[in-house]
Amino acid sequence: MKRRKQAAARKAFNVDMAGQRIERLFGLAERACRDRPDLADRYVDIARRISMRHRVSIPGGLKRHVCKECGGYMAPGVNARVRIDGRNVLITCLRCGGIKRYPYKSESREPTGQPAP
Repeated sequence: MKRRKQAAARKAFNVDMAGQRIERLFGLAERACRDRPDLADRYVDIARRISMRHRVSIPGGLKRHVCKECGGYMAPGVNARVRIDGRNVLITCLRCGGIKRYPYKSESREPTGQPAP
């Protein structure tokens, strides 16, 4: 019984450390993307390997910075173009041309039929 608790505690520790390392690597990639894009891509690759090894998902906010086509780090204005197209946000990788689409929900308007105060 004691070994199970130790194993569970060890796994929880590893998962927590993996999450911290993934966030740290994405921070390093963000800083390196302007001067050394190859290094930024390497940081993203390492973060993806850590997430697969420890079965930890990469947070959605960070995942949006990874191109699904080439696996590189995408920084808006540096090597990615961001456009709003109707109800979607389009992020285009300028290296490979890959496009990611995310739904965009505009600000809610007041319901029709009720006067504005």
